[in-house]
Amino acid sequence: MKTTIMPNSGHADTFGHGKGVAMYKRGGVWWTNVRYGDKRIQKSLETGDKKLARAIEAKIKIELAEGKFFDKPVGQNKTFKDMMEKFMKEHTPKVSVNTQKSYLVSSKHLLSYFNDSKLTAITPKMISDYKILRYNEGVKSSTINRERVLLSKAFNLAMKEWEWIKDNPVCKVPKEKENKRDRWLSEDEEKRLLENSPQWLRDIIIFDLHTGLRQDELLSLQWGRVNLFNKTIIIQETKSGKPRTIPLLETALTILTEKAKVRNLKNDLVFLSNAMTKIDCHNLIRALHTAMGKAGIQDLHFHDLRHTFATRLAQRGYDIGKISMLLGHYNISMTQRYTHHNIESLRDGMQVLEKSGYNLATVEENKNVSNV
Repeated sequence: MKTTIMPNSGHADTFGHGKGVAMYKRGGVWWTNVRYGDKRIQKSLETGDKKLARAIEAKIKIELAEGKFFDKPVGQNKTFKDMMEKFMKEHTPKVSVNTQKSYLVSSKHLLSYFNDSKLTAITPKMISDYKILRYNEGVKSSTINRERVLLSKAFNLAMKEWEWIKDNPVCKVPKEKENKRDRWLSEDEEKRLLENSPQWLRDIIIFDLHTGLRQDELLSLQWGRVNLFNKTIIIQETKSGKPRTIPLLETALTILTEKAKVRNLKNDLVFLSNAMTKIDCHNLIRALHTAMGKAGIQDLHFHDLRHTFATRLAQRGYDIGKISMLLGHYNISMTQRYTHHNIESLRDGMQVLEKSGYNLATVEENKNVSNV
């Protein structure tokens, strides 16, 4: 609900109409344009019913006369359920499919707790109590943080864009500490995994190790986004919402070239199931776990293939800024979670000192200077 308050030269205890019009319709919704004292108030009445709009306008005038209008937030009667319904309807369609799925899951848990609570009654303590409840239910800190992100985003919209509330209570509740996952495939594990995978899964694993795509980005890849001549693919639906172009190396290009020879013209997807439909993510994970069991590999997620892609690039000295662009990250700090250096790649940096003429022996010669 938008409210605009502007100065006016009227009297302090009188009502008037802005330019002679008290109510007007905009986009099928009635608005009021009322002067009170030295202020002019433009406010959405949030209804297309003229009779109801007049009743709401009358209530606003009463609150102005009693001095209550400016002391309360516009959305004082809005509930958490109201906020989530508006958020899911207006904001969620703007984000990626995966983020939409995450929002849907998180919103169900949040609604079961906050539901009809007035937004103005939700405090930092109430949010902290919710976190304790979720911990007692056995969920991980990463899950609680995802729910907190959704909660904060919704409150920010309610505060900054919808003007329902004055503050975001989530800002006063810290994020939970997470145990960052630190897993990537060794070359030996990769060899064993591929040897124990069916051909369709082998193609997916190899392609992901050479492109670093997210699971849904890979499974949703369409031939219309593949350019075999320029050796590139375009990822249209991304987590950031911004398309990105990825150059293809020979290994990944070979997989696409072979698939193009037997391409199904009725389905534009690159990677298809036996039924010529999109591969179900659950079936993919089951097949991966089966191959892992045969290969004697433990604690491996599909996302770790993307992690492996980034780690190998970093270990070979590839620029972290370029790795960030390939992964489609917002900033480099996100990329640093995926990159690691082995001892040999660090040794290269140390050798720069020797090649520059720096003599580490001077440290040994002078080590007693500061002793007393």
